[in-house]
Amino acid sequence: MQVILGTKIGMTQIIGDDGMVTQVTILQAGPCTVTQIKTVETAGYNAVHVGYGQGKNLSKTVAVHVKKAGEKISPIILKEFRVEEIPEGLKLGDTITVDSFKIGDKVAATGTSKGKGYAGTVKRWNFNESRNTHGFKGNIRRVGSIGSMYPQKVFKGKKMPGRMGHDTVTVKNLVVSYIDTENNLIGLKGAVPGPKKGVVWLH
Repeated sequence: MQVILGTKIGMTQIIGDDGMVTQVTILQAGPCTVTQIKTVETAGYNAVHVGYGQGKNLSKTVAVHVKKAGEKISPIILKEFRVEEIPEGLKLGDTITVDSFKIGDKVAATGTSKGKGYAGTVKRWNFNESRNTHGFKGNIRRVGSIGSMYPQKVFKGKKMPGRMGHDTVTVKNLVVSYIDTENNLIGLKGAVPGPKKGVVWLH
């Protein structure tokens, strides 16, 4: 089962056997613990709950949830992955590491993009500025007209200033280019959403 949680370390370059340089994003992936297994009979669908990290002072809800998987398990992050079929032999308390991946595999990486705060339309939506010529007054970066005479309302989805970033972003078809099983490191060709030390899950 190729699912795992990890922390983004940063980007670097690696040189392949053919001498080609590849830009990769390094993740500290796992080890993760299987904390719950859902099946069609018990929950109506197949899914696997995975816990990552070691925390302190867990809430009672989380503590009870992970207790069946082991007494010493105290994950900081819990994530549910839906699967078509539960892998044969998978049971509570099993550990998922980067060993389940191999170089050349294509995976999807999901993380939270960098938050950029409140932004105008020029930065947020790549709008053009207004003309800055003789006789023009006011802010050249303002929005301008946002509606019409009828129906006298602003339609939903109108591109306007607002919060930018800090959204859940998924990048698909990233190629696994580097694996270090001793240090639980995995390298993906290209960029992965989120800042350094941000949590990323591969699926």
